[in-house]
Amino acid sequence: MRPGFIVVVCGLMSLALSPSHGQDAGASGEQAFNNSCRTCHTVKDGDNRVGPNLHNVVGRKAGSVANFPYSEAMKSSDIVWDESALLRFIEDPEAVVSGNGMKPYTGVRSAEDRARIVAFLKSPGK
Repeated sequence: MRPGFIVVVCGLMSLALSPSHGQDAGASGEQAFNNSCRTCHTVKDGDNRVGPNLHNVVGRKAGSVANFPYSEAMKSSDIVWDESALLRFIEDPEAVVSGNGMKPYTGVRSAEDRARIVAFLKSPGK
C-alpha cells in the first residue's frame, strides 16, 4: 500500500470515530449533561435531587419547580429559561443569578459543551 493512502484512510477513520462526527448530537449532549449536570440534576419530571429536575426547562420560569427549595435569588430572578439564558447560566451561574445556591459549581467553560447541553435539554421529552 502507498503511504499517502494509509494517511487518508486513518484520517477518515479518525473523523468517523470522533464525538462530533461519530455520535449524534443527542448522545453527545446527553454525555455533556451527564459530565457537568447529572450530579445534581435529572431530566425526569418530578425527580428533584440536590438541584431541581430540568424536565421541560426550556420556557419555564426560573425557580418555579414545585417542592424544590430554591434560593430567594433564583425565585426572584424573573428569568424564563430560553436557549440564550441557559447558555449564559451554564457558563457562569453566579454572573447570571448572584446567590443562586449552586456552589461549588462554577460553570462549563467549553462553548461546545454548553451548546450540546442546551440542545439536549431542548430535545423532545427532556
